Amino acid sequence: MNRLEVLQSMVEQNPTDAFSRYGLAMEFKNGGRLEEAIDQFVTLLEHNPSYTSGYFQAAQTLEKLGRTDDARGLYRRGIEAASAAGDDHAAAEMQAALDILR
Repeated sequence: MNRLEVLQSMVEQNPTDAFSRYGLAMEFKNGGRLEEAIDQFVTLLEHNPSYTSGYFQAAQTLEKLGRTDDARGLYRRGIEAASAAGDDHAAAEMQAALDILR
């Protein structure tokens, strides 16, 4: 089994597990399978709305797809989630990315 297959198997076994879902999304992203990555990030955030790294990576993926309005919205949601979690570093990182998109 390759890395992608292992991650897919992990997600199948536990669909709401943030770690394996994030790993699968990143594997798709890094492999240039951006639409599939977005699908995984969306599912990740539906089940784990406080997973701040998911917002950042999903928004970056949307930027690569040219979907800047969607990316802006996701950065904003991520900033809210990070602020609620007290993760000032993640909030600042997403704010900086959002500022660049303006």
